[in-house]
Parts: sequence; structure tokens; C-alpha cells
Amino acid sequence: MQELYTRLADILTSQFGVDESALTPTATFEALELDSLDLVEITLVVDDELGVRIPDDRLEDIVTVQDAVDVIAELSGVAA
Repeated sequence: MQELYTRLADILTSQFGVDESALTPTATFEALELDSLDLVEITLVVDDELGVRIPDDRLEDIVTVQDAVDVIAELSGVAA
């Protein structure tokens, strides 16, 4: 799961301009100044780069960076 966190962190910093110092597992997307539209865009990038499609109905489960990692891990079959 650490690898998933690292890959998501890379996506957030390089493609969405998130300050690396603000990025923690418990950071909310709101605190990172990312809105729901950004979250949808992030899911598209995750699909392209990690091959994991996050259904729209799972977006409500994602509040923090760790939530996103957990959902991606679950959908990709990576053990927690």
C-alpha cells in the first residue's frame, strides 16, 4: 500500500500542484485545496496511470488521501 500512496502523492504534486509538505495520509482533499471537480479529474488520471477505475459512487468514500489509497487498493485487489 505504501507504493500506492507514493504513486498517488506523485500524481497530486506533479499534476495537481499540491504542496508536498501539505501531503499526509490524513490530509483532506479540501485542505489540499482540491474540490470535487478535481477529485473527478484525479480519478481519470488514476485510471490512466494506475489502471484502476474508481466508480462515481465511490467518490463519496474519499475524503482524505488515505481514503483514496484505500479505495484504489480495494479496487485493484492490493492487500491492505
